[in-house]
Amino acid sequence: MRTARWRSLSGALLRVLTVWAVSSLTLLALAALLPDFRLQSPSGDSVTRTAVTAALGAGAFGLLSALVWPLLVRALLLVPALVLGLLVFFLNGSLLLLALGLIPEGRGQAAPETAVIVAAVMSATSSATSAFLAVRNDEAYRRRLVRLAGRRGRRAGTAHPPRTPGTVFLQLDGLGHDLLREAVSGDRPLMETVARWAGSSHRLTPWRTDWSSQTGASQLAILHGSNDDLPAFRWYEKETGELLVCNRPSGAAELQRRAVERTGYGGLLAYDGASRGNLFSGGADQVALVMSVAARRGRHNRSRAGYFAYFSDPANATRTAVSFVAEVVREIVQSLRTRFRHELPRVKRGGLYPVIRAFATVVERDVVVAAVVGDMLAGRSAVYADLVAYDEVAHHSGPGHRDTHQVLRGLDRSIALIGAAARYAPRPYRVVLLSDHGQSHGATFLECYGLSLGDLVRAGCGLPVSRRVGRTPSGAEAREAARAALHRPEETEGHSSSRPIVLASGNLGLVSFPAVPGRITREELDRRHPALLATLANHPGIGFVLVRSAEHGAVVLGPAHTEHHLDTGHIVGADPLAPFGEGAADAVRRTDRFPHTADLMINSAYDPVTGSVHAFEEQIGSHGGLGGPQSHPFLLWPRELTAPTADSESLIGAEHVHRVLRRWLVEADGPQLPVTAGTGAPQPGTAAAADGPRPPVTQGADGPQPPVTAGEDELRRAVAPPEGFSPKGHTPQDKTR
Repeated sequence: MRTARWRSLSGALLRVLTVWAVSSLTLLALAALLPDFRLQSPSGDSVTRTAVTAALGAGAFGLLSALVWPLLVRALLLVPALVLGLLVFFLNGSLLLLALGLIPEGRGQAAPETAVIVAAVMSATSSATSAFLAVRNDEAYRRRLVRLAGRRGRRAGTAHPPRTPGTVFLQLDGLGHDLLREAVSGDRPLMETVARWAGSSHRLTPWRTDWSSQTGASQLAILHGSNDDLPAFRWYEKETGELLVCNRPSGAAELQRRAVERTGYGGLLAYDGASRGNLFSGGADQVALVMSVAARRGRHNRSRAGYFAYFSDPANATRTAVSFVAEVVREIVQSLRTRFRHELPRVKRGGLYPVIRAFATVVERDVVVAAVVGDMLAGRSAVYADLVAYDEVAHHSGPGHRDTHQVLRGLDRSIALIGAAARYAPRPYRVVLLSDHGQSHGATFLECYGLSLGDLVRAGCGLPVSRRVGRTPSGAEAREAARAALHRPEETEGHSSSRPIVLASGNLGLVSFPAVPGRITREELDRRHPALLATLANHPGIGFVLVRSAEHGAVVLGPAHTEHHLDTGHIVGADPLAPFGEGAADAVRRTDRFPHTADLMINSAYDPVTGSVHAFEEQIGSHGGLGGPQSHPFLLWPRELTAPTADSESLIGAEHVHRVLRRWLVEADGPQLPVTAGTGAPQPGTAAAADGPRPPVTQGADGPQPPVTAGEDELRRAVAPPEGFSPKGHTPQDKTR
């Protein structure tokens, strides 16, 4: 035992000395290459003296990075996350200048802009060297990864890790079933890791969304078991006069509260779970970048706390900052290429969009992946994480556009990284890939017809139509995630009670008449605005309109006076829902029963041949309504789990997906999680003695996650954050209030 301990200490000392030597050589090389950086006195020094100066500078910089940098990042949690990312270069360069200032006789000198470059290269070199040395010893590398996960603090006193497998659910936001099949097919698939899984260890199953085919509706049901009374991405509630939006912190918190109140159930992750990068917590006690808790400003629940472990490593922070800038440049180049080639359809991609895209595809992705790896190494039972990169780019470039190919490759590397990390986890893990919806392509309603849905509604009501077309707010999930990271206030919109309120959710439109209490009837609407329903139903860009009739109940109106009476099944003329496929009538009927369904629910036209729809927002890849691939996401699940449904059944609705995932968690934990009759789900907080008694779930222990970036090779470049850091979170009950 004593020999092994000395061997471990001597190995650690050897690694420190090797990293120091490599850093010193790097410093000497940079001093020779960069004109504004020197390690000699003005009169010159011998080679030996210069080498000693480089060693002193490298040692001082290494100590400052290890001791001062984590304190700076912790203090800067008060700074918005995006700003912190952009400050990485400045802070790293400042530490180098401070280290050079500690060299005796002023031999270390560097211009401020040069110090930024030197610090970035030094951080990357030392991190790579440290990782290379750890790779040569698997056991040392495993111990190092355990430290990254903060496992000592979280699993203190646990003599035997659980033998039952944990489960990781990775949501590839917006990636439809058919596009995934294309991405994993062929001799050189876009997603090599996923292709390998699909061909061996996993099975692929499609499922069908509800009418509201968007992240808010799907993820609320998947994580909390119910998306009842969630008609769209945004809607107007007459009794309060407020607009509810799924991806705003206040909206997500309210929707989660309502779901928990309806089900009486904490959520899919209520037992030893972690929620990363999602709109909702799923009842997890471990949360990072979760929108439903982002509005809270308590000392132990900062929305940026999930960034701490990642940015506490200056090398990782530097790599992410560089990747962030590269992604901004890539988007600008791709946007210009689309314009020069006169590609259609297309939408404007200027303003802040390049920054928002880079946040989704680089910063948020890397931090979420780091958190998931940390959760696995900490041995948590269930993890659910949302990777929004593809969805954000597909909105503006198109679902199958070449711009999305690089994003899919990056997501595949992230999946490979998580799969590689599983080898070092204290328990086996099953990784389930799924999506919350797909995306359908097509030119926007405005581009095709020269007016917005709001203009068409106002014209049908006999109201003046403005010639200035306003920009429809994007429904992309990353936009509000970036606003929350910046701690920007939520956008508010004023509404007049004398005019209809027109909202867009992809290719689903909602019209509310705030002056009319309750849901307006078809008969009342015909009296007030006799031309409106005919104007909408007969427009070539609109597929159908849902309205409530006092005489016939729920009625779907289509072109040429066609109707589908949902309550009785009576059809007048051709069925307006027929082009939208099997299950369309059931999906619309379910939404009609929601208390907050809008006075009019409008679905854009859909071409079954091309699969195109017309978004009422400025998106050429859209989702939110019926029509095409947007309604057909996927589950890619390990073969050892039971099939989601029987062979003759279809997987329909996000609530059905929730029941499947709950069943899989029960299967994974075996007899340790008893099932309540009729629910098929584990009861949070219960445990049997198959592996001995489990420690209670630590409330509010959002321990540090390993600072890693996407890419399988880079798993071995992670650098441990300071031990003992454990920012407090909230209990599931706290987070839903």
